[in-house]
Amino acid sequence: MKLLVTGGAGYIGAAVSRLLLESGHRVTIFDNLSNGYRKAIPEGAEFVQGDLSDCPSVDAVLAAGAFDAVLHFAAFIEAGESMALPEKYFRNNSANTLNLVEAMLRHRVARIVFSSTAALYGNPERTPITEEARLSPTNAYGESKLLVEKMLAWMHACHGLRYASLRYFNAAGALEDHGEAHQPETHLIPRILGVALGKAPHALIYGTDYPTPDGTCVRDYIHIADLASAHLLALEALDVREKLVYNLGNGSGFSVRQVIETARKVSGHPIPVIEEARRPGDPAVLIASSDKIRSELGWAPRFPSLEAIIEGAWRWHYRQG
Repeated sequence: MKLLVTGGAGYIGAAVSRLLLESGHRVTIFDNLSNGYRKAIPEGAEFVQGDLSDCPSVDAVLAAGAFDAVLHFAAFIEAGESMALPEKYFRNNSANTLNLVEAMLRHRVARIVFSSTAALYGNPERTPITEEARLSPTNAYGESKLLVEKMLAWMHACHGLRYASLRYFNAAGALEDHGEAHQPETHLIPRILGVALGKAPHALIYGTDYPTPDGTCVRDYIHIADLASAHLLALEALDVREKLVYNLGNGSGFSVRQVIETARKVSGHPIPVIEEARRPGDPAVLIASSDKIRSELGWAPRFPSLEAIIEGAWRWHYRQG
């Protein structure tokens, strides 16, 4: 298939693009490089630098491509920042996705795989969280993604657009030649490993009074390679299915303290810690049930252990210096 990958120079988009190319697909990456890196673009992919807010540019790339499907990763992802600048998230994550979908309809591109988020669930009523759980985001980032899911459902109902919405839990780890490098970095594992590499004096724990066994937030971590494989399965399933909604996680939760302790073990560094107050909008526990995608598409994580995830990330970050 000929595929357009928006945000394909970012952490997840580039990993998925690599797998698509290895599977024999032709890939065009559309990215403004605001959070991505040109060096992350895999060999063999065509690259078009552009922004989804620029409707003529989006039209031009779709008009030239005769694409079979779009995989959409271009989004801002920082939940904390979204509570200070919600307008930034609604404009980029929600409004710009509408620009993309409208252009897809004009150019008869009938399938999209959407990078969604577990932040849609907010503070869940029970765990592990299933796809049928109540959607009630506690931050503007999650709300901006929820608006897109609602949009896609209506575009399917009214225009027949086929879509897969993949609700990620915490993407982590690294491929051999590709890892996580946001600027600024706010994700837990790379920040902790940065302390081990001497890039920061200490790690931060935001909130120690959550209703969890050790008082810190609990999250479900999924290896980037496992995340990428799910996108390929979802894309193929859209040949015969019209709409798909799946959680992507390991089904196991680890607290912030557990992640720090595992990073200490893997890196061999002490990793000092400072405890601070809770951040607004952070749910206490997010653990996925991925039973649906396992049973319907046969997906299964190959790297489920936290130690394996952190070991891969450590090797990649250590090589970067």
